[in-house]
Parts: sequence; structure tokens; C-alpha cells
Amino acid sequence: MKKVLVAGAGGFIGGHMVETLKRRTGCTVRAVDIKPLDEWHQVFPDAENLVLDLRVKENCVRAADGCVEVFNLAADMGGMGFIETHKADCMLSVLINTHMLMASRDHGVERYFYSSSACVYNGEKQADPDNPGLKESDAYPAMAEDGYGWEKLFSERMCRHFREDYGLVTRVARFHNVYGPHGTYDGGREKAPAAICRKVIEAKRGGRHEIVIWGDGRQTRSFMYIDDCVKGILDIMYSNILEPINLGSSEMVSISRLVDIVEEIAGVRLNRSYDLGAPKGVRGRNSDNTLIKQYLNWEPSIPLRTGMKKTYDWISAQMASNRG
Repeated sequence: MKKVLVAGAGGFIGGHMVETLKRRTGCTVRAVDIKPLDEWHQVFPDAENLVLDLRVKENCVRAADGCVEVFNLAADMGGMGFIETHKADCMLSVLINTHMLMASRDHGVERYFYSSSACVYNGEKQADPDNPGLKESDAYPAMAEDGYGWEKLFSERMCRHFREDYGLVTRVARFHNVYGPHGTYDGGREKAPAAICRKVIEAKRGGRHEIVIWGDGRQTRSFMYIDDCVKGILDIMYSNILEPINLGSSEMVSISRLVDIVEEIAGVRLNRSYDLGAPKGVRGRNSDNTLIKQYLNWEPSIPLRTGMKKTYDWISAQMASNRG
């Protein structure tokens, strides 16, 4: 039975990845994360769970030993409120991918997946809220999101050159705003879907019926539900796709519309105020899925309303449980 390494297994996407690999493939999974085990988003006792700082080369060597495949989902990251204020921390994630590539090469790993981000894309192509969709070629000429985006773009190139120079089969997907249950919804690292769910739940339970929205609400994004993300990772990993490829929904909405959806789910209407000084990122971002449809005859397709209902219900239950 093959052994597969999931780096970043204590995180949101990593936890879902471990669960899917165990359920669908029956392989042996080594799950690794820097966080203490009681802080992992999901823990599976039948996986080999290790707490290791993968910025350290020796820990990557230990993690990759005996594994035939690596899913590198590990990074120091969060939503816009985190990455705009922790640029150096985000860039230090380059150590994770660099050392993990070296360890994978030295241990004879057969396939290596790297999770990149839509933050690699040229900022000049994201100035219009009516974004027609970012094509993979839009990453160059390079003007990535400062800090986090540049680290991702550099690490993409590292994957390419390890494939070309050492024969390590590498696959790279550029994630577009992944959301769903078992993700962060407070503490400063949460992304817009979870943050808005939390704010609406707090307003509804507290009887305040008001919400603060970062930016003017007209900035646009697409959001991919976690089940689509995991399917895409697996399909890309075992494909013949050599270049970095978009993995995201093409259902673009404004942040104000996202708030509308959560209000409809919650059955409330809130008074809105806008924090124009808060971190808000680019004006418009959407995924052009032409290439992934050509390669896989598939694209992420779970409707935003469907995924947000599941996410809202999970966050609501978590908040109720934490409140006691």
C-alpha cells in the first residue's frame, strides 16, 4: 500500500485532503502540520499524524521518507487581513516548498503537488470589478500580490525546474478562494465567506442587526467550495498537465452580493457600513476555466448559494457550541 504525505494536514484544505485520501484511495496517509495536534482543523486517528515545522529541511526529509506522493498544502497564510500585514511571514513559506522539493527528489518521490494561488496574477489585470476571468498566461509579466503572491510565483518556478532538471513529476494548481466547513472563521486568518458568515451570525444573535464590510462592497471574487477543490487537486495530480493551472469557480460575485446570500440564508437583513481603510485586495478577480475544461472536461461547479448554506450551518453550530 502506497504512502502519501499531506503537508499542511492540520489546515482547512489539508484536513479535507486527508479525509478524502483515506476514504477514496485507502492509501496510508502521513499527515504533517506545524500546529499542535489539538489545533488541527480535523484529525484522523488512522493517519500517521506528525507535528513538524516544514520550514526546517531536516523535518522535510523526515516527512517525505517512504512516501511515493506528496501533496504540499503547507503555508503560513490567511485572508487579506493577514497577508497584507504579514508579508515576510508569507514569504518564508518558500522554505517549505524548497526543502520539500529537495527531500522529495532525494527520497525518490514519484509525484508532487504544489498549491499555488490566484495571488500570483498581475495586479494590473485585476483593477476592474467586471473582471472577465484571469487566464494562466496573465501571471506574466509578473506583478504578483506583494509577499504572499511572489512566494507562490517563485515556488511555481521551483516546481517547474525540479521537474525539468531532476525528473520529479510536479503538478501546480492556482487556488481561487476556497471555502467550506472545517475552516477558520475568526482570529484574523479567516477569508471573506467565513468572516461574513460569522459577522451575520453574531449580528443575528446579538440583536444588533448591523454589519461592517471591508471596502466598498463592490470588489468582486469567485469562491470555490472545498469539495470541488479536493476533486480538482486529485484530478490535476494524476493528469498530464505540466503548467500551473487555475482551480477555481467562475461564478463571480461582489462582496455585497456575498453578504446578500448569507443574509438570505440567515433570514435577516442588516444595516451595512463600509470600512474603506480595511484590507480589501484587488478590485476584481475571477477564474478563467478554459484550460481546465480542455484538459479535464470539468470545472468547479458547486453553486455558491449551496456551498455557503453548508458553510453557514457549520459555523453556526461551532459558534453555538463554543458559546456553551
